[in-house]
Amino acid sequence: MLSKKTKYGIKALTYLARRENNEPVQIAEIAKSEHISIKFLESILLLLRNSGFLGAKKGKGGGYYLIKDPKDISMAKVYRILEGPIALLPCASHNFYERCDDCDDETTCAARRLMMEVRDNTLKILESNSLADIAF
Repeated sequence: MLSKKTKYGIKALTYLARRENNEPVQIAEIAKSEHISIKFLESILLLLRNSGFLGAKKGKGGGYYLIKDPKDISMAKVYRILEGPIALLPCASHNFYERCDDCDDETTCAARRLMMEVRDNTLKILESNSLADIAF
């Protein structure tokens, strides 16, 4: 299941992408429009800023803004930053692989094979969509 952090991060990014100009937007405006707690949104936007998707301007007329073109923002990257691994099992993950303690043989594990297929299809969808694809 998708966490609220990831859902709200996607909503905030699409809000910023839909702006006609790329002027900074205050957190309160995004929070009100997207029905997100300001405190929770602050932590999400800070994470996206530290990951290189957003810029921030302080002071009057300040706020957050996209520093990349929406077409250059991969939803797979956004997902990994906000949610973590795409795979539902650690043994099925490319980037966060861990062997399961209760597994005798990964090559015959039906759960692993199924979750690898789920991972591959999810990854294909996320990689084939940019922020521009979902925002417009």
